[in-house]
Amino acid sequence: MRWGSWGAALGLAGLLAVAVALPPVVKIGAIFTEDQRDSATELAFKYAVYKINKDKTLLPYTSLVYDIQYVPRDDSFHASKKACNQVQFGVHAVFGPSDPLLGAHIHSICDALDIPHLEARLDLDTDVREFSINLHPAQHLLNTAFQDVMAFLNWTKVAIIYEEDYGLIKLRELVRSPHNHDLEIHLRQADPESYRAVLKEIKSKEIHNIVIDTKPSNMQHFLKGILQLQMNDYKYHYLFTTFDMETFDLEDFKYNFVNMTAFRVVDVADLAVQEVLRDMARFQASLGSGVQANASYIQAEAALIYDSVFVFAIGLQTLEQSHTLRLSNVSCDKEQPWDGGLSLINYINSVEFKGLSGPIEFKEGRRIQFKLDLLKLKQHALVKVGEWRPGAGVNITDRAAFFDPGTMNVTLVVTTILEQPYVMLKTQDHLVGNERYEGFCIDLLREIASMVGFEYRIELVPDSKYGVIDLETGEWNGIVRQLMDKKADLAVGSMTINYARESVIDFTKPFMNLGISILFKVPTDKESAFFSFLNPLGYDIWIFVGGAFFMSSFTLFTLARFTPYEWVYPQPWKRNNYLVNQLSMSNSFWFITGTLLRQTSGVNPQATSTRIVGGIWWFFTLIIISSYTANLAAFLTVERMITPIENAEDLAGQTEIPYGTLESGSTMTFFRDSMIETYKKMWRFMENRKPSVFVPTYEEGIQKVLEGNYAFLMESTMLDYIVQRDCNLTQIGGLLDSKGYGIATPMGSPWRDKISLAILELQEKGEIQMLYDKWWKNTGETCSRNDKGKESKANSLGVDNIGGVFVVLLCGLAFAVIIAICEFCYNSKKNAITEKRSASAPHQSLCSEMGGELCFALRCRGSRQRPALRRQCSKCLPGATYVPAMLDIPPHPPQPPTRAPPTNGLSAHVCPEDTALNAEFFQRDRLMIPLELQHHIPHPLRQEMDN
Repeated sequence: MRWGSWGAALGLAGLLAVAVALPPVVKIGAIFTEDQRDSATELAFKYAVYKINKDKTLLPYTSLVYDIQYVPRDDSFHASKKACNQVQFGVHAVFGPSDPLLGAHIHSICDALDIPHLEARLDLDTDVREFSINLHPAQHLLNTAFQDVMAFLNWTKVAIIYEEDYGLIKLRELVRSPHNHDLEIHLRQADPESYRAVLKEIKSKEIHNIVIDTKPSNMQHFLKGILQLQMNDYKYHYLFTTFDMETFDLEDFKYNFVNMTAFRVVDVADLAVQEVLRDMARFQASLGSGVQANASYIQAEAALIYDSVFVFAIGLQTLEQSHTLRLSNVSCDKEQPWDGGLSLINYINSVEFKGLSGPIEFKEGRRIQFKLDLLKLKQHALVKVGEWRPGAGVNITDRAAFFDPGTMNVTLVVTTILEQPYVMLKTQDHLVGNERYEGFCIDLLREIASMVGFEYRIELVPDSKYGVIDLETGEWNGIVRQLMDKKADLAVGSMTINYARESVIDFTKPFMNLGISILFKVPTDKESAFFSFLNPLGYDIWIFVGGAFFMSSFTLFTLARFTPYEWVYPQPWKRNNYLVNQLSMSNSFWFITGTLLRQTSGVNPQATSTRIVGGIWWFFTLIIISSYTANLAAFLTVERMITPIENAEDLAGQTEIPYGTLESGSTMTFFRDSMIETYKKMWRFMENRKPSVFVPTYEEGIQKVLEGNYAFLMESTMLDYIVQRDCNLTQIGGLLDSKGYGIATPMGSPWRDKISLAILELQEKGEIQMLYDKWWKNTGETCSRNDKGKESKANSLGVDNIGGVFVVLLCGLAFAVIIAICEFCYNSKKNAITEKRSASAPHQSLCSEMGGELCFALRCRGSRQRPALRRQCSKCLPGATYVPAMLDIPPHPPQPPTRAPPTNGLSAHVCPEDTALNAEFFQRDRLMIPLELQHHIPHPLRQEMDN
């Protein structure tokens, strides 16, 4: 119980401390101009004090008492006197006035006496004011908001109309901003008497975007001038700097689809704001003043003054928690500052809350947090289409509001050029208006018009040019000139998007992508030459084949002479002791020739070395003949397109074939402005031959190509259309660049973004591709051609293709030579060993034996008998007969009776070296049968052997 009493005592002391922290009555002063007497601003100030005093949750023990003084506008002397009177009255804060001149004087007094000064006016002074709290958004932030809106609307040319010199100072940041270096700005000062003259001048300069900064009281005069000059259609866009656009009578503009845009600081759609407005209307009715409050709308100045009173009250509430507020005797005469003013202004500066004007936050007395609603005039009323916040930029929630013409009956002038298949005249007679035209762009325009919602009238450009700038005069021609002069609203056709055009007109998103290519006449087939069968192999290959032929023949002949295994008896069954070589010079060439031509020659190598030569030659001829046959088939089956040029580099590297482009077109501009050396060289060539290489229309360019010896540089889509309908024309090379076709509009046109969205939607649905197929491929006019790509062209085989077979041939020949040398050495050594074992034969050294064999092979001594046989036997048996070895001869035949020698004096002598001789015969698979055994051979066989 003791502790409970002590706690109660502490609670009571706390309440008493709170009670004494703030005085029971806090005085505040307000200064309004005479024209604000009984105005919505004064009503909002009184209602704010009333609501704070009535709602005891904010200041439960304190009531606010206000003192209102009225001064003439621009009368700073009386305003200063009124402020000093309020200071002497003991006010803790001063509110107002809204006039810039008066506000500066009042602030100087408050700053000298350390009394908080709460303002709701536009202050252009950027210096920090210590005792000032301003709820009006800073002008540099508002200028940023205007810049963001103009950038979203893609404004490039704008007029700013201001009424007072103060207005020019307000918008100077808008004019000097580095972000607007591409924005053409025209400044005009006007008053109610000169509104019409200024608007007439703006209309004559074809400026359709206007920023208006005039007094709200004179706004109706300005709107009247717009109506009188008939500047109230969809082409014009007005951006107002006032926050009270909803208070103006815009009935005459709603149904003409005039673009009117403005910001507001009070979101009347907010439920809390609506509740405050209804309660304020009831409060006004209770006062019985002559001003009737609007329960659905409040002016920006009234909302800001209402929020300023609440900011002061919240600052007091925060102050009473830690400080005691006392007001000493302060007056303008003593110039003694208030001790508690600095603490109070600091607490007010730290206030953060949401008021009628949105979120509120301060930094050094300047408001840094707020929200602006972007309003746009529609058919029924001004509607919110987005919002802007500091640091976040503009956020458009209803993009269609700026580009949607609604259901208005708008007819746009569409300029174009006749060009297949984009825009063409129909062949039917008695057609008028848009029905006279057909083509890809006509169908595309019809689809876009139905999606966007406008009517159109097609007109042909007078000079039949797309538009190019004259470098000497700087003037544009063609379609670009028409759009720049506002003589047309749209340009539909094969209009190429490039930098030069984009700098003076606007383009939508591209509806077709393409590039520059070369149109050329299909060359006639080259006449077949008499010796065209030589084409499959290159000239160097034919020379190498001939060299290989002679080298292989000579190698075969040489090795056959060199190796002993190519020397055979011509008739082994007869009594002759000489050897012959079948691979003579003529037979060697004949063997090589027959093999090359895939025929038999009747001559076959016997030695290993010569067989290697034959085998490697067969392999060589297999590769050569197979390669020749395969490439000959390609030459006979593939029609070769012989063109003098294959790409742009070939075209630039010659001067015999002239080439050109369409005059005053984007292709000509591409070559003229290109920094690529090849294209610069081509432009110099075309410029030197001007005007013969340039054509005014595509039809003339195509006709020049058909006449021959001319290449036409044109855009790939048009080239594809022509090539598919004329088989005498073809495309050379690939694309030289990449670009797109778009629909052109005047600079800053409100139709550009809407048409771009329609184009993107048509592309996603495949409608544009269907239109392309309709006019390019499905017209029934395409020609039938057997296109053969350049990749199927047959080329002559070179050394890099089949040169390896020659290497294999050389290796094979070298290997055969090595084998022949080994055979020669082996045979010579064998003969030398055999003679050493024989006592009767003269002995020869290995070197002598090899020398003799070499001389025999080369026929140096004219002998037809090998040296070993000549030494072994000077006279061979005359009766010896050769028979095959497989004959069935008895192993021990009976000895025949001896016969007398022949009577002619000749006797048969058997060489003493019968054994060695018979051994050589057995090497040849032959058998030598003496005369004594011949009677055992059957008579028919013996007769055949004798023959």
